[in-house]
Amino acid sequence: MIPSGIYVNKCAIAEMLNEPKILNKAVHELDVIVGKHRLVQESDLIHLNFIKSCLKEALRLHPVAPFNLPHVASIDTTVARYFIPKGSHVLLSRPGLGRNADVWDDPMTFIPERHSEVVLTDHKLHVFSFSTGRRGCPGVLLGTTMTVMLLARLIQGFTWELPPREPLVDLKENMQNLWKAKPLFALVKPRLPHNLYPAC
Repeated sequence: MIPSGIYVNKCAIAEMLNEPKILNKAVHELDVIVGKHRLVQESDLIHLNFIKSCLKEALRLHPVAPFNLPHVASIDTTVARYFIPKGSHVLLSRPGLGRNADVWDDPMTFIPERHSEVVLTDHKLHVFSFSTGRRGCPGVLLGTTMTVMLLARLIQGFTWELPPREPLVDLKENMQNLWKAKPLFALVKPRLPHNLYPAC
């Protein structure tokens, strides 16, 4: 769960670096709700709707894994007009759901505002962030809380800029696992009072 949370946060920051207005909106939300004189806490997360929207959008565009765990249909069923006979092995394509032009307008563009429900789990399967149903991930609450907290603290605690001569972050993916093909390089500077950063 932790490596996947780090990956999703890296993708969210990469997308936000390419869209400075989105990054500025996230910074503004943190400055208004939390301020600059204390670190964001778990009790603040319920109010950080735009931060959660950014994460949900990052999960939609950059799923941690290309497919869910396989399931077997226990009965004949029909899903979205497709007949699935009993005994069929079912795999859901996470990018196929998250980047589906029949569901999403402009599916390859990072638009956090498209998410009116700002929970990272989606039982309607428009975004397959985590598994769902009886065999859903038991660590969803802990994992989503830690992922939101990490992004909120990274944005609250640091200014993020692209290096000189780097007009945009390259978001091309490694086709084997969907992870970014190239590392993320950014210039990061502390933006809070010195006493809020733990000594190394």
